[in-house]
Amino acid sequence: MRDVAGAEDLTADRTDERIAEERAALQRVAALVAAAVPPDEVFAAVAAEIGRVVGTDITTINRYGEDGIAVAVGVWTRTATNSPRPGTRFNLDDSSVLTLVHETARPVRIDHVNELVDTPTTGACKQLGSVVGVPISVEGRLWGAVVVLSLQPRTLSDDTEGRLVGFTELVATAIANTQARVELRRYADEQAALRRVATLVASAAAPEDVFVAVAAEVGRVLEADFTFLSRFDAADRATLVGGWRRTDDGTGPVVIGTQYDLAGTNIPTLVSGTGRTARIDDYRKSSGAVVHRIRKLGIRSAVGAPISVEGRLWGCISVMSTREQPLPADAEGRLTAFTKLVATALADTLARLELRQYADEQAALRRVATLVARAAPQGEVFTAVATEVGMLLGVDLAVLSRYDLDGTATVVGGWQRSRPGEPFPARQPLPFDSDRLHTQVFRTRAHARIDDHSVKPAAAAPSSRPPASRSAVGVPINVEQRVWGVISVATAGTERLPSLTEERLTAFTELVGTSLAKAEAQAALRASRARIVTAADTARRRIERDLHDGVQQHLVTLALLLREAQLSAPANAGELVRQLDSVADGLSSVLDEIREISRGVHPAVLAEGGLQPALKSLARRATLPVHLDVRTQARFADPIEIAAYYTVAEALANTAKHAKATMSDILLTSDDGTLRLTVQDDGEGGADPSRGSGLAGLADRVEALGGRLWLHSPQGGGTTVGVSVPLA
Repeated sequence: MRDVAGAEDLTADRTDERIAEERAALQRVAALVAAAVPPDEVFAAVAAEIGRVVGTDITTINRYGEDGIAVAVGVWTRTATNSPRPGTRFNLDDSSVLTLVHETARPVRIDHVNELVDTPTTGACKQLGSVVGVPISVEGRLWGAVVVLSLQPRTLSDDTEGRLVGFTELVATAIANTQARVELRRYADEQAALRRVATLVASAAAPEDVFVAVAAEVGRVLEADFTFLSRFDAADRATLVGGWRRTDDGTGPVVIGTQYDLAGTNIPTLVSGTGRTARIDDYRKSSGAVVHRIRKLGIRSAVGAPISVEGRLWGCISVMSTREQPLPADAEGRLTAFTKLVATALADTLARLELRQYADEQAALRRVATLVARAAPQGEVFTAVATEVGMLLGVDLAVLSRYDLDGTATVVGGWQRSRPGEPFPARQPLPFDSDRLHTQVFRTRAHARIDDHSVKPAAAAPSSRPPASRSAVGVPINVEQRVWGVISVATAGTERLPSLTEERLTAFTELVGTSLAKAEAQAALRASRARIVTAADTARRRIERDLHDGVQQHLVTLALLLREAQLSAPANAGELVRQLDSVADGLSSVLDEIREISRGVHPAVLAEGGLQPALKSLARRATLPVHLDVRTQARFADPIEIAAYYTVAEALANTAKHAKATMSDILLTSDDGTLRLTVQDDGEGGADPSRGSGLAGLADRVEALGGRLWLHSPQGGGTTVGVSVPLA
């Protein structure tokens, strides 16, 4: 009986010692939690305490993820042989203890492990005695599992599950406290980061600054090594708009603005294709256009989340790590939660960007519309359009081309970023080849795009020529239902033109089309008026010729016959002689009037000697003193000389009839390809062409020549009539 009592006392002592050890272990863990040490240190300490207290060879604390995996977050081993490391990921598709615990949420034991198929948990341990897994529940949710393994042929004790259950219940509390503290700190960090981004947005910072700030904040909050913010431009293309790196290790800066194809197996392509988060734990198995750049940075794992703005997939944000262990299992969830809030800031920034783009676009359109409204020369309009388009869209080249009847296209205006202040270089007519942008636009009557990345960069092109394009867009210019020409823009860099380029160009082509339609209508009107004026002048010449060669000669003949009859009359026919003499004088008077009329219809002196003698003739016949100043001896086209002559004649006639003037000044000059005429008097002013003067008809004549007639006649300040006519 004494031996039995002694044994019982020994067992009780051992139980008390074991309980004391467990309590001491829990106290040590609780002290770590109270000291707010990092979670990985807490998990490592928990694994070590369990291993020492329970007496196992390997202990792992594993956390279940949402994607069918479990991650070892704490590891302890009696020896360093054949043990997993923190960050090791296990698939839950295998018949392992972790899988069984995850499925049942209950403790699981497997003895004689060497008879089982290898799993990631037991893979290198061929001669295990047994393995036990116990669930860890935090706040009523299955959080993970503690797995203990024996490397000895013996099995773990029968009370291992119970001891682990009691231990994990207390550990779960420590984990919950640690997790709550971590989540609180994470939440505070995330909110602080979001406040900084929101402050930047509220200060109306440039979009590119906001994108870089977002990438930096996400990288710091998620403790990544790299962060990339990409915008999806089209179904197969993306642009890097923001980037951040933790340290500068000499691998080169993050190049903002880089464009790349969405193809292969990589984070942006996966996010673009699915609209969901994506993870790649081994980038050596990835593929695509950007993978070689990622590998150069030493990146081993990455997680990406979509960014949706106003219900539309706008882009993605990727966090990447160069560390050997993959990114944490909760990286997707944290990144998704953060990007949802970031999307709001991006929406504000994008709205401001679109508003600024709209304002810039409208300002550019107004400047071009002003030129169109004042009927500026077409060459000036074309150059202005190319300049506005090039600067607005941020391209390297903008060109306007006209389609000709001979099957070619002619450049009529252009702008290039490398030589913005210089005239666009003259080029030969462009032939129609199938691979040319203007050919595609002409044949399809619709906008076209060419992206050719085989072309060498623009730096290799001679400075006297426009840069070779690697991406180009052309939009047709339509005038009254026909394709008049094309406006095209191009970039010489590696980036592809944005998908909205065609739409933004259309507004300018419509304005160019309006300008051309208006110019053609004005040209048609001028041509029509010129034809009318020419017809009138021709009629005047015919009347003058008919008067001179017909009526005038007939009257001269009649006058001569009368004089002959007068001479042959009898001496005693005095009354008859007097009558014949009266008729002859009357004929002479009529002849003089006809000569005067003929001279007014189309002055012979103008046709024979030009403006200087014709204006001198008008000045001599005027009823008031005229000061004539003719500063050109050149001859001009008949319509121009006739317009100037009749303007002076009408002005002098009006001065004599209505102005009560004492003198008149006439100034005629010719410079800069323009004839300028001014007729000024010192009369009482107040002239009004609408009251029946002949100036209204003269204005039509001058405008038919592409010129302008103006009148300045203030009350009491004299009258000035001015004419300017282009000589071309």
